[in-house]
Amino acid sequence: MKGRRSFLKKITLAGAAALTLPQMLVAENKSSEFDEGDDQLSKIFLFQGDSITDGGRSFNQDWNHVFGQGYAYLITSHLGYTYPKRDYKFFNRGISGNKVSDLAARWQADTLDIKPDLLSILIGVNDVFGVVVRGETFTADDFGNTYDALLTQTLQALPNIQLVLCEPFILPVGMVQKNPDAWNTELQKRQPIVKQLAEKYNAVYVPLQDAFTKATKKTPADHWIWDGVHPMPAGHELIAREWIKAVDKRFRIL
Repeated sequence: MKGRRSFLKKITLAGAAALTLPQMLVAENKSSEFDEGDDQLSKIFLFQGDSITDGGRSFNQDWNHVFGQGYAYLITSHLGYTYPKRDYKFFNRGISGNKVSDLAARWQADTLDIKPDLLSILIGVNDVFGVVVRGETFTADDFGNTYDALLTQTLQALPNIQLVLCEPFILPVGMVQKNPDAWNTELQKRQPIVKQLAEKYNAVYVPLQDAFTKATKKTPADHWIWDGVHPMPAGHELIAREWIKAVDKRFRIL
């Protein structure tokens, strides 16, 4: 707990200094960058993360499967349908089982080399799985520091990039239900870190835990997430809608 508080305090204090004046000016004008009313607008969207983003995607150019079957596919479908004349390009680089340290290991090839205009990241639940199920010692502080370093590296390489950070989430079914206290304890150490990093880097923050929790008031949890971690089709639709809502507030592109 002390380490997490230390990390949160550190990135909060660093937040004001994280953006140079040019970056701050870019941040102030971000909402207009996608809102140009130009049907020829060209942008690259990249979705990064673990199996929730992966969605069973193919690793080739098979257009039936390359975006997976999850929220990234739904968002891609929505934007492609809404703006058919715009030169929007979409990439899904989620990989099942990935933790934030795995993202770091492949960041150059799978993120920076793609040169996205908008980068969306959903990561963290496998870091919790590693601690709760496998007994790994990669702490919340380690998670935050690694994530922070990735974002710093990204802005250094791509100073005009737009960032979207999604909150990791769980529901008390499947494997989570077997040890809910441990899952909640570890996840709740990491969720505020993602929010603090979004504030530090002026990223769009997509809150998901509360949306999933509220959804269980409509119907049982396993309608939304089948094993406590991986969304059902309705859960992926929930993520896509929350993503669109949050991103649209900043960029008005959707």
